[in-house]
Amino acid sequence: MLTGKKILVGLTGGIAAYKAAEVVSRLRKLHAQVHVVMTKSATEFIAPLTLQSLSANPVYVDLFDEPKLWNVEHIALAEHIDVALVAPATANILAKMSLGLADDFLSTVLLATRAPIFVAPAMNHAMYHHPATQDHLVHLQERGVQIIGPDTGFQACGSEGDGRMSQPVDIVESLARFFAGADWLKGKKALVTAGGTQEPLDPVRYLGNRSSGRMGYAIAQALQEAGAETILVSAPTDLAVPAGVTCIQVQTALEMYDAVLTRFSEVDVVIKAAAVADYRPAVQAEQKIKKDGTSRTLELIPNPDILAELGRRKTSQVLVGFAAETENLLANAQDKMHRKNVNLLVANDVTKLGAGFGSLTNIVSFLFPDGRKIDFPQMSKHEVAQHLVREVANLLGV
Repeated sequence: MLTGKKILVGLTGGIAAYKAAEVVSRLRKLHAQVHVVMTKSATEFIAPLTLQSLSANPVYVDLFDEPKLWNVEHIALAEHIDVALVAPATANILAKMSLGLADDFLSTVLLATRAPIFVAPAMNHAMYHHPATQDHLVHLQERGVQIIGPDTGFQACGSEGDGRMSQPVDIVESLARFFAGADWLKGKKALVTAGGTQEPLDPVRYLGNRSSGRMGYAIAQALQEAGAETILVSAPTDLAVPAGVTCIQVQTALEMYDAVLTRFSEVDVVIKAAAVADYRPAVQAEQKIKKDGTSRTLELIPNPDILAELGRRKTSQVLVGFAAETENLLANAQDKMHRKNVNLLVANDVTKLGAGFGSLTNIVSFLFPDGRKIDFPQMSKHEVAQHLVREVANLLGV
């Protein structure tokens, strides 16, 4: 899958830089064309000559070095590559990428390229879990940067925990899987719903839920990366729309119902990841409801069941639903799967640490009508999305 692929490997200043030599070596053995860029800090851990020998190409370090070719070097490299990999990716380079800084050769190339970018974080456990680092990782993921790892274990500083760079074999396999799946769904059209709908009480207040929309946005990104023409029907969120995805903004369950049902006959797959309100106020006040010290009774009426309606109408489409439960996960999820007539149901217990609304990670099980069940460990929502897209490709027979 990597034969002839032009891959930039960026090294930053961490002890894990020594592992990058194996990454480059493995890529070369798989017949990739490797171009190495090192920060000056990285050269303190491993010599550029080592990477030059392994890559069989010049190594770039200084933005102001004499050009190895007569062109604007960092721009030419940015336009030349098929994918960029930063391994190890320190907290410093993640911050630069998140903020759009470009003060050396590597950060400038990463800002200039339009190729997919992968990063393999490598840093002390405490640095990895610092809120700033986690914010930068979220920001990068929302822009489409793919995160590999990190691993958990003993670290050079003597501490133990997550933050270690993933093993070279895992990093190279991630790139191979990316190129293998790049065209899985080419020619297919997919629709994803995301976010939590809002049901207005008055011009100021609404009934809502805790959904962040991250799972649905990750799925839309993964579908687009797999080659599908992707439509995202999104309730209000603070997330950036993935590149290449068409987004339709809605607020209420009724608006989402209309947006999805109108397009259902045109698509090959629908993934219903949105948290849709089951009920809406019977009456929406035209003006802000004033506090007068008295009790109030709120009458609620049911919203249409989008997933059930899709299950009734589907012909050849693959339909995927989600079940976010707080008790009796398996029984409730299986019941929903059969009642809604879906091809695959993603079940998760939102009371578990690492699986709740707003979390960067999820812990899910895939349930199928034939009784099959696939359990996954805690992983990022982008990893869950990638696994889900592979299953969708299987269901579509591609």
